[in-house]
Amino acid sequence: MIRAVIADDERPAREGLRERLRRHRDIAITGEAADGAAAVEVVTRVRPDLLFLDVQMPNISGIEVVEHLAETHLPVIIFVTAYDRYALHAFDVNAVDYLLKPYTDARFEDALSRARTRLQRTDPDERLGTITSLLAPRGRELTRLPVRKGDRFFLLPIERIDWISAAGNYVELHAGDASYLHRVTLSHLETQLNPRRFGRIHRSTIVNLDRVASIRPNARGDFVVALTTGAELKMARSYRESLLEWP
Repeated sequence: MIRAVIADDERPAREGLRERLRRHRDIAITGEAADGAAAVEVVTRVRPDLLFLDVQMPNISGIEVVEHLAETHLPVIIFVTAYDRYALHAFDVNAVDYLLKPYTDARFEDALSRARTRLQRTDPDERLGTITSLLAPRGRELTRLPVRKGDRFFLLPIERIDWISAAGNYVELHAGDASYLHRVTLSHLETQLNPRRFGRIHRSTIVNLDRVASIRPNARGDFVVALTTGAELKMARSYRESLLEWP
């Protein structure tokens, strides 16, 4: 029997999860919580196998709930939220899936299937070790980004990105023939990238230095950066000194 806890500050969301879980005879709902502090208390007390956890809740967030549980009891986690901007943090703490409201029955069943697989492969002690190691190195180099494709997220390895452009409060990640939106500002993302691998060539553009094929001046005193993919990007003259300092 899989013992599950539901933590969400919205009553309709809890009722929807409860109804879906009741269709599965091998799952028992052992507790519910309407805020982050209550979620920590319930999980610590009943020690469930599976936790459906909203990210944005009163008192403490879903991510902070995981941090509180990291040294006691960590169930398999499926994050459930209406906000895709939390996806990076969810994957950062090793969530098995990330359900974006509103989700379909098929999408829910897929997430539940992933959770069953994770439960079969790992035990609680192993999950605690994994989460502790993930939470510890706060300043580590960014190696992947969660990107959305349809109603799913997948992890895009940083080395696959050719260049990055600003799009308001988002960035557009260009990787081969595909491009993905990610909710973060270009300036913030730049602080998380390895400067030996990525360089800013314009206030709205960052390039993967391994993709740079050539750099040539244009008639206006700026530069054109040609990538190995065939893309040609403008490099502002104010970044010329940065060019000379690239490793």
